[in-house]
Amino acid sequence: MSGHSKWSTIKRKKGKADAERGKIFTRHIKEITIAAREGGGDPEGNPRLRTAINAAKAANMPADNIKRGIQKGTGDLPGVTYESLVYEGYGPAGAAILMEVMTDNKNRTVAGIRHLLSKYGGNLGSNGCVAWMFEKQGVITIDFDAADEDTLMEVATEAGALDIQSDSGSFEIVTGPNDLETVRAAIEAKGIEMVSAEVIMQPNNSVKIEKESEASSMLKLYELLEDHDDVQKIYANFDIDEELLEKLA
Repeated sequence: MSGHSKWSTIKRKKGKADAERGKIFTRHIKEITIAAREGGGDPEGNPRLRTAINAAKAANMPADNIKRGIQKGTGDLPGVTYESLVYEGYGPAGAAILMEVMTDNKNRTVAGIRHLLSKYGGNLGSNGCVAWMFEKQGVITIDFDAADEDTLMEVATEAGALDIQSDSGSFEIVTGPNDLETVRAAIEAKGIEMVSAEVIMQPNNSVKIEKESEASSMLKLYELLEDHDDVQKIYANFDIDEELLEKLA
């Protein structure tokens, strides 16, 4: 299982999300705004916007906030103009890092990200240096106690899911990026509650980090980048044994 997935699971157990609800809402608003700007304000004809709205609803974002985000994207309301960017680089032990960024000040953002990478034993790379190591996938996460595995497998497979994995207290349903919404809707129709449903960049290979110092630096770097105001999503291909992860968490 990738470092991204392992670390996300550990943080979910630690209950970090509630303390960051305001920041989570900001990220959802940015995604909704830029999705509406690039593809229009109708979610039926804009898959990216539809996915963004569903993710915002799953985070319990009020409908008025979602509406304003769409209106800012379509120009019906004034708002900050965000630029969507992808930054690539390396962390400790040569682990690949891919960041999806939305910013209103590219120079400020790249300087901050470069500083964090350098501070924790990594470096910012050129476009394309690590992107080839990742594959776009849809992933739906469901807690074990929210669904029966056989029922979930039947519903998801019939809707077009590629795989169902289970680890650390949850099911992960893997879909093609264009099939995420179809599978999500089928699961929702069965009344099954989802933790999240999103398109991610899944690493095709992993870098094993065994030294405690490098593992500690990688996790701290990952967390700080994830907490960065302009970073929407971050992916990495590090792999750390569960025992060491638990020790460092």
